[in-house]
Amino acid sequence: MIDDEGKQLGIMPPYEALKIARERGLDLVEVSATANPPVCRIINYGKFLYQQSKRQHEARKHQHSIELKEVKFRPRTGEHDIEVKRNHIVRFLQDGSKVKATVEFRGREMAHRELGMRLINRLIEELNEVAVVETRPRQEGRFLTAILAPKKAGKPSGAAPKAAIPPPTPSAANVPRTPSTSAPARVTASSEAEGR
Repeated sequence: MIDDEGKQLGIMPPYEALKIARERGLDLVEVSATANPPVCRIINYGKFLYQQSKRQHEARKHQHSIELKEVKFRPRTGEHDIEVKRNHIVRFLQDGSKVKATVEFRGREMAHRELGMRLINRLIEELNEVAVVETRPRQEGRFLTAILAPKKAGKPSGAAPKAAIPPPTPSAANVPRTPSTSAPARVTASSEAEGR
């Protein structure tokens, strides 16, 4: 038994402890039920709960929770969209979040799962400088998923510089086509009349 000033009052039956607490206008609270004999304390229970919640709030404020962000792709996602989503993944990783890259297959796309695997492996390869693979790509129903975690830097996370990922080199298959400048001029009846 411990009183409100922190002094040991010794071992006593619960009714005596309760009587002392009521005389002081305070509450009798069991603080350690696992001890033999259990430890009780005379305190203001409302104040005790308030201080406890305040301590928990402070502890949560200093805690950094890691979020899991998800970025979805399709097997036929366009080249530009892949690049934009890859940049989003880089930003999420630099903010300290984990990223779940998901390729969703619909209908007949399930027959071409190798396209999704190729896309995920390409992402992993391009993000090699800023990410580590936490979960290798695996098929779960019609979803192919891989989880990427940020790479640990030598410096603290707050002082780490934002690494720029160079854009992937375009292959011959995905080079945008530009219209030819040597297209013949269009001749209309009105332009012929103006020339006369």
